[in-house]
Order: sequence, then C-alpha cells, then structure tokens
Amino acid sequence: MQPVALTIAGSDPSGGAGIQADLKTFHQFGVYGEAVVTLLTVQNTVRVSRVECVSAGLVAEQVRAVVEDIRPLAAKTGALGDSAIVDTVAELAGEFSFPLVVDPVMISKHGTPLIAEDARTAVREKLIKRAYLVTPNLAEAEALAGFPIRDGNDMRRAAEALVRLGAHAVLVKGGHLEGPAVDVLFDGTGFHEFPAPRIDTPHTHGTGCTYSAAIAAALALDAPLVEAVSRAKAFITEAIRTAPGLGSGSGPVNHHAAVPPASIPRAGV
Repeated sequence: MQPVALTIAGSDPSGGAGIQADLKTFHQFGVYGEAVVTLLTVQNTVRVSRVECVSAGLVAEQVRAVVEDIRPLAAKTGALGDSAIVDTVAELAGEFSFPLVVDPVMISKHGTPLIAEDARTAVREKLIKRAYLVTPNLAEAEALAGFPIRDGNDMRRAAEALVRLGAHAVLVKGGHLEGPAVDVLFDGTGFHEFPAPRIDTPHTHGTGCTYSAAIAAALALDAPLVEAVSRAKAFITEAIRTAPGLGSGSGPVNHHAAVPPASIPRAGV
C-alpha cells in the first residue's frame, strides 16, 4: 500500500506554506497526503491580511474522518490558531498510533500571529507531550523553553527543556543565527547536528512547513528519525537554493526539488 501522511494546519492561498506546501512535499516524497484545515488566511508573498480559525469541533470531525478510513503512517501539525483547536488536536493525538511531528507555528513570515497567546500555553502544556518530534525555529524555541537562544549551546539546552516537557525528540532549527544553518536534534539520549550552507535569498516562504512535512513524509516511509531529518534537511536546502522566485516579496521555496535517497549519511555529535 502507498504510504500516507496527514497534515493538520492552516491554508495559504498563495501555495507557499501551510497545507498547500505540506501536500506538495508529501507528493514529492511519493507519499499520499491528507489535509485537515485549522484556519484560513488571506496572504501572498508580501502580506497576511486576515486569519480566520475554523471551529475546534470541525477540526475534530475532519481528523476522525480521515483517520478512520485512510489511516496515515505519520502526521504533522502546523498553524493551529487558538487554544480550543490546540486542546482538540492534543486530545486526538493521544489516540494516534503513528508518529506526530509538531511544527509549533506562531508567527507568519510577514510577522502576523498565527496562534493566540493562550494557545501558546496549550501547545507547551498539552501538545508537546504528544509529539514524536517538535520542530521549533529559534523564536518558537525561546517562547516554549522560556529563555533566549544565542548559540548552539542554547539550542541544546532548549531541546533538552522541551524533551522534559514530554516530547520524544526535538529539532531546534538554527536558520536565524549567524553563519551556516545548523539544526540541532536531541532524541532524548544524544544530539545530532545537521549543517547546511547559508543561502542568500529572500525566497524562504513556507520553509518551516516544508521541512516538517518532509520529515513526516520520510517517517511515513519508515525512515528512522535521524535519517528522516537528514533527508528533509537536504531537501529543504535544495528547495531554498532553487526557489523559483515567484511573487514580489518572500516567495515560496521549490517544492519540485529533488528528494535525496534514503540512508544518506547521518551526523552525530
């Protein structure tokens, strides 16, 4: 049977982020994609002008409908909007028999909040403990861990702090630090680093969504965690490098980028 992955996230009508980016990424990895919509946005490459959450009950009905009929082998979350949706997803995830990748999306590329303040607390206290992997960027890791992150040592401390909150593993993304873009994975027992050269481009819209979707797709293909992150890191790096340059602002990455083969070298520290 074809592997299946599920995204529970918001909609980006410009196609660069959210469920649109997730589904494109699933497809590129050869994985059948399902999508549960949590919120609708009005956005393009230069602005986000409106965010509307759907009801938590409707989110729950969508999840139950797809899981009972076409069960995924992995799932991911993106923008969840409000605390009611976070609570609902966390409760449902307690029944998942497949790994859940939590991308704790808080702010859009254009600086628009995509989650309410009280929902951040719900993510920290309820959703993280359901996660097989949490994938925060530096700002999200700071908000969840409760301290500033200035270097690799801080990234490691933040990853350990989130594992103590109940996550199986945490990938802190270092793209906003100076120098090479180094991500740090803590799997509960040890650390792994995933470096990549920094690419000078404004076209990084949807990077976090695409990266976490690539990890979920690799997990659905039965890759071990470190290999899944390795493949996803290589994919998102190439997707940024070959971004098509669409739009007049921060354009999307290239969701047609080549997917690296399985069993690419792993980086341990």
